[in-house]
Amino acid sequence: ILTANHVVSGAEEVMVGLGTELRKYKAKKVGTDPGTDVALLKIEEKNLPAIAFANSEKARAGDIVLAIGNPFGLRQTVTMGIISAVGRGGIGIVDYENFIQTDAAINMGNSGGALVDTAGRLLGINTAIFSRSGGNQGVGFAIPANLARDVMQSLREKGRVVRGYIGASVQTLTPELAEAMKLKGEPSGALVGEVTPKSPSEKAGMKTGDVITSVNGKKIGDARELRLMIGSMPPGTKIQIEVNREGQSKIINVELAEMPAGEAEQDTEASPEENAQPEKATVFGGVAVADVTDEIRNALNLSKDIKGAVIAEIDADSPAAKAGLREGDVIQEVNKQPVKNAKDLVAISKRLKPDEKILIRVWSQGRSSFVALEPR
Repeated sequence: ILTANHVVSGAEEVMVGLGTELRKYKAKKVGTDPGTDVALLKIEEKNLPAIAFANSEKARAGDIVLAIGNPFGLRQTVTMGIISAVGRGGIGIVDYENFIQTDAAINMGNSGGALVDTAGRLLGINTAIFSRSGGNQGVGFAIPANLARDVMQSLREKGRVVRGYIGASVQTLTPELAEAMKLKGEPSGALVGEVTPKSPSEKAGMKTGDVITSVNGKKIGDARELRLMIGSMPPGTKIQIEVNREGQSKIINVELAEMPAGEAEQDTEASPEENAQPEKATVFGGVAVADVTDEIRNALNLSKDIKGAVIAEIDADSPAAKAGLREGDVIQEVNKQPVKNAKDLVAISKRLKPDEKILIRVWSQGRSSFVALEPR
């Protein structure tokens, strides 16, 4: 039995009810995958009807769909709508987002239910809604059937989902970042903010600042597409990654490793200790920076290899704050020039051209990424 992980996560006992008479069965969790919000259950019963899978890759906006579920305890409710969009991501619900969006009424209790096409085949698993009131407002999301089926097979065979891993922290290349990096045309892809030591990416020669533009010849539009593609491949797979490095195209051959446990859930929140008050210098019109002392290194849980200037104070109205920088971030590079300490950063900032965007590499919340800063 396929369902949504958030329906059963944390439950000590799971009961499944079937039919209009609601025959009850105690269910066993075969496996769960919080990264996609899919869970696989098993009950001891024979001769149960099974649903056929549709090819969700063929789903298109405008297709008629039906959502089946248990909204507000009203069993076996069916609602109808259309597919509003496919490939929805960046919503922040789960790690691997590739949702089908629908206006079929989805409410509390629909999660884990089927989204089917007019032939009754499974197109998706209802998982979430966007709502200001808590009720249906015509914006529902379903995990696509193809993704759910891949996860289901992995859970059946291994009890967990095994994902490919390249060992690079990436972000979407925005027009602002592309301009700051002086990339010509209208480039798109996934910008490498950090390469993990001893990872497949490092062994293959990938570098910080590379823009991943395609994998095995398939174009990569943003970081989400790259994450979905790499995560869907088994460890040991050999792939060709095309990168844009300083405006030049390069092909890198990478053999995927297995994603380490917890890699997709990195999240470090910290701020410098109040008693650590090193000498400060001001850069970028409203950003006070300081050297990374041992006290700050401990407070921010910084590894020894992270060098730079820590943001001690920041003006909320400054371009840096508007670009997303905040206190406790560590500035590692400016326009690809390494920053060792606050003095370095001040010297580099004085040489900046007043009318050009500034490309900053910053360590924040446990990982490094790039930020494009508007000149003052």
